Order: sequence, then structure tokens, then C-alpha cells
Amino acid sequence: MGVDSGLPDFRGPEGFWRAYPPYRALGLRFEELADPVHFADDPTLAWGFYGHRLGLYREITPHAGFGVLLRWAASTPARVFTSNVDGQFQKAGFAPEHVAEVHGSIHHLQCLAACGQPVWPADGVSVSVDPDTMRAREPLPSCPSCGALARPNILMFGDRSWDPSYAEPHLDALAAWLRSLRNDGARLAVVEIGAGTGVPTVRRQAELASAASGALVRINVREPEVRHGRGVGIPAGAAETLAALARTTER
Repeated sequence: MGVDSGLPDFRGPEGFWRAYPPYRALGLRFEELADPVHFADDPTLAWGFYGHRLGLYREITPHAGFGVLLRWAASTPARVFTSNVDGQFQKAGFAPEHVAEVHGSIHHLQCLAACGQPVWPADGVSVSVDPDTMRAREPLPSCPSCGALARPNILMFGDRSWDPSYAEPHLDALAAWLRSLRNDGARLAVVEIGAGTGVPTVRRQAELASAASGALVRINVREPEVRHGRGVGIPAGAAETLAALARTTER
């Protein structure tokens, strides 16, 4: 979903390294950088990666496909379930309480020392990054309570210290909404966009949510296949497909 807004495609080392050439020289893949251990062992490396992404996500403008989804959400009850951490859905106009971010958000921070400080917004936090080394310059973001190093409130690979307290209420609200639909006998249509099989969190959620109705539209350039014929797979990008669907449904 985010790639059509101009965000880097992190799938596969080549795509990641095209976006971040310094990491090619170091031989570091996305999965290796998105590891919380770096905040303790090499914080300028960790914040170089996440600080650059924070700045990039703040600057990006959501593509027109978000507007299509927003118009659909205005005409019928709808919710967003996403593994993206970029905050584009909220930026496009979706109510924050209607967006469930299963992997957290780069726009919120948590204390690395787990001092008890609640998760807080990253508003006003700016990280200067050396573009040649992709290392962050001091000072690095810190906890407003104890002064320890802060980290993004994102569920990373092998992450045992992620604080889910900000994400959980939104995920619980989504689960309650889905239960209410089932109890009311409502038919749910699921539009899944760009969810791959490498980390299949969104893919599984979409299949489970649409199991009763079979009304799944899977928009995916690389992996559009739908198991057991329980839906429709479209091998195309998000923006172009949503625009085409809008022309059909909004006549």
C-alpha cells in the first residue's frame, strides 16, 4: 500500500539495498536492521535506520487509493487492520480509533529501560542522520521520565520488549467490531492490499475475517493467489487497482 505513495519496497535484499545503498556495503538486510538488539548494542545504527524512516513517513503524501478507501468507509461501516507502521491511513483521514496497527507505529516511542513511562507520541522528535553512513547523530531520542534511550513503538523481529499498550485497544476494538458483525449476521467484504506470505499476519487476518462470506479481494503484485477459491486475486498495484474499482463502484 505504501509503495505507491513513494515509500521504499523492503521485500528482498535488492529492493531494500536500492533504497539504502550504505546498507548494501555493510551487507545488512532489512530483517537484520529491524532488530531491537541494535538499540542497546549500537544505538546510532538503530536510530539511523528508524530516524530516516520517521522523517520519510512524515513527508510522504498518501496516494489517491487511500481516498478511495476513505470514501467507501464513509458510506458503510469499515475498519483498517494493517502491519504498516507508517501512519498513512491516519494521515489520509481515517479516524485513529478505526485503525488497528498490529505491528505498532513509528510515530510513537517507548522507553528502552522500561521505566514505567507510558508509550508517547514522537511529535517534535527529530533525528539527524548522516546519509553516507546512515548513522544517527547525537542527541538521540530519550525517555521523558528517566532519560534513558527511547526506541520506536514497533514490533521488530525477535522483539520481546515491545510495549503493546498503545496498539492493543485498537486491536481489541477491531475484534469486538468483527464479533458484532457476526452476531448481526452482516456480510463482511475484505479488501487486502499488498500483504505477502513472508510475514503473513495481515494475510491470515484477512482470510479469517472473510471466511464466512468468501468476499475477499486480494490486491497483490507478487502473490495474488487466493486459497480454495475463497475470493478474488488481482495481480496489480494498490493505487491503479483501487482507482479501477472506484470507477466501477462509484458510478
